[in-house]
Amino acid sequence: MAKPDGLFSNRTLMASKEIPDVKSNFFIRQDSANASLSLGFDPYHAGLNLQFVEPLEDRYKCVICSFVLCNPYQTGCGHRFCENCIAELRETKPIAMCPIDHEGIITNWIFRDNCCKREVWNLMVYCKNAPDCNTKVSFGRLGDHLKKCQFETVECINGCNAVLQRKYLIDHLQAVCEFREEACQYCKVPLIFKNIKDHEVIACPKYPVYCSNNCGESFMRSEIDAHLTICPEAEVECSYKKYGCHARDKRRKIKEHEQSCLNEHLLLVVTNNNKLEAQILDLQKTLCERNHIITQMEEQINKLDIMVAHLSEVISKNDDEVAKTQKILAGHADKIITIEQHSQQLCRRLDQERNNEITSLKEVINALKEKVETAENNIVSMVSFKPCLKQHELLLNAHKKLLEKTNERFRVLEAAGYNGKLIWKICNYRRRKQEAAEGAAVSLFSHPFYTSRCGYRLCARAYLNGDGAGKGTHLSLFFVVMKGEYDSLLMWPFKQKVTLALLDQSPKKHHIVELFKADASSTSFKRPVSEMNIASGCPRFVSHAVLEVGKMGTYIKDDTLFIKVIVDLTDLEDQ
Repeated sequence: MAKPDGLFSNRTLMASKEIPDVKSNFFIRQDSANASLSLGFDPYHAGLNLQFVEPLEDRYKCVICSFVLCNPYQTGCGHRFCENCIAELRETKPIAMCPIDHEGIITNWIFRDNCCKREVWNLMVYCKNAPDCNTKVSFGRLGDHLKKCQFETVECINGCNAVLQRKYLIDHLQAVCEFREEACQYCKVPLIFKNIKDHEVIACPKYPVYCSNNCGESFMRSEIDAHLTICPEAEVECSYKKYGCHARDKRRKIKEHEQSCLNEHLLLVVTNNNKLEAQILDLQKTLCERNHIITQMEEQINKLDIMVAHLSEVISKNDDEVAKTQKILAGHADKIITIEQHSQQLCRRLDQERNNEITSLKEVINALKEKVETAENNIVSMVSFKPCLKQHELLLNAHKKLLEKTNERFRVLEAAGYNGKLIWKICNYRRRKQEAAEGAAVSLFSHPFYTSRCGYRLCARAYLNGDGAGKGTHLSLFFVVMKGEYDSLLMWPFKQKVTLALLDQSPKKHHIVELFKADASSTSFKRPVSEMNIASGCPRFVSHAVLEVGKMGTYIKDDTLFIKVIVDLTDLEDQ
C-alpha cells in the first residue's frame, strides 16, 4: 500500500537477500546496515517517522512497497526498487517478472541507481524529534543533525540505564546519576556517588567518630587509635603490676592510685628484688657445678684422644695382617684351579661310564629283541617263554631306572660347583613370574653347589613374585642349607658370610649385591635333619620396577636373568 505524500514511516526489513552486482555479474548480500552506515542512522528503526518538507514524488518511491528509495536499484525496464524488494523478485522462480509491465527481469541489467540516490538524499526533511525540534535538514545530513539535536533521546554514559533527552544529560550527570563521581566531603577522595555513604561509615580516614570510652570527644577515624592510648576514661592496669600490684581502673584514677600507694609499691619492688638476688645466688652455684662438670669432661676427652691414638696403631697393624692374608689367598687360587681340573676329569670319567652303561643296555635290548623275534616265529612254544619274557621285562625296567638315575646324577654333578660359588640362570622370566603370581609355581630352586668336594651342600631359592614383605612388589632371594653326604665331618652351625647378587648384563656392570653372615642361633644354619633347612635371605631383594625397567642396568635380557651366590671360604681353609 502506498504511503501519504511526504511521510516516511518504518517497515520491518526481511532477512538479508542476494542482490546482483553489475560489475562482477554475481550476487552479493545486503541488509539495512548499508543505509545506516552511510546515513548515520537506521532508517528502518522501529517507530521512526520522518516528515519530508515537500511531498514525496512517486519516482523516489519503490514501485512495490512505496517505501522511500534509500539505496535504489533500477532494472532494464526502467523501474526502481528498494534493495529488499529487488531481492524478493530475484528469488521468484522460474523467472523474475517486473510487477509493473510484467516483463522478464534480466539479472545482468540490474544496477544501483546512484543518481536517484543523490536526489533522495538531497530532499529536505523535518527532524524526527518534531515538534520539539523545528530543524529542517537534508535527508542525507539527518544523521549528523541527530548527533547534536538537544531533543534526541540518549542513554546515560555512566551506565545507570537512564534514557533522557540530550539537553537534560549534563544536569543528570552532575546532580542525579547515582554512578556520577563525587569527592568525599571529609577526605576529598573521588568516589562513585552511591558508594560514598558506605565509604564514610567504614573506610574514610577523616570521618569523625566518638571515643569508645565515652570521654565525650570526637576525632578523625585515623586519630582514634592514638587517642585511646591517652584517653583518661580508658581502663588500664597499674604500672607496678609486674611487681605484684593487681589494681585496674580508669587512667585518671590509676595515676592517683600510684601516688597514694607509693610506699606499698616500693615494698613490692624490694620484695621482688630480694627474690631476684636469691635466684642469682642459685644460678652462680649452678654455674660453678657446670664448670666442674666441664673440667671432668675435658679430662675424659684427653683420655679418649690417647685411646684413639692407640687404636690407630692397632688398625695399622691389622692392615699389615690383611695384606699378608691377601697374599695367602693368592696362593690358594692355584689350589682352586687344581680342584677345578680334578672336577673336569671326574665329569669326563662319569661321562665315559654313562656311555659304557648305555652301550651295555643297548646290547641287552638287542638281545631281548632277538629273543622276542624268535618267540614270535615259534608261536607254539610261546607259553614256555612267558616267564622268561617277564623276567627280561623286569630286567629292562631295572636298567631304565638305573639309566635315569645315572643321567640325573650326571646332570647334578655337571652343574654342581665345589668352590662355594653358584651362577644360576633363570630362563622364561615373565612366564615363571606369572605362574608365581597365579600360585602355580610360587618359588624356584637352583641346582645344589658345594663349598668343597666334601663340604657343605647348598642351593638358592627365588620367589619371582616376592614373598612375605616383598610379595607382589619385589623379587625375593634366599639361601638354603641342604642335607649332604659329609655333614657328620663338618662344623655346625654354618657360620660363613654369604653374598647374594643380581648380575647386570650390560657393560656398566651395576650389580645389585646383598651381604649377610649366617646367624648361629637360627635353625636355618644348623645341621639339616630333613632334605633342607628353612631358607634365609632377603624378602625385598630388588623391586620389580628396578629389575624390569632397567634404569640402573640391564638385569633381564632375552627374558633371562642371572643370580650369583658366593660363600666366603676364608674360615673353612683349616677344616
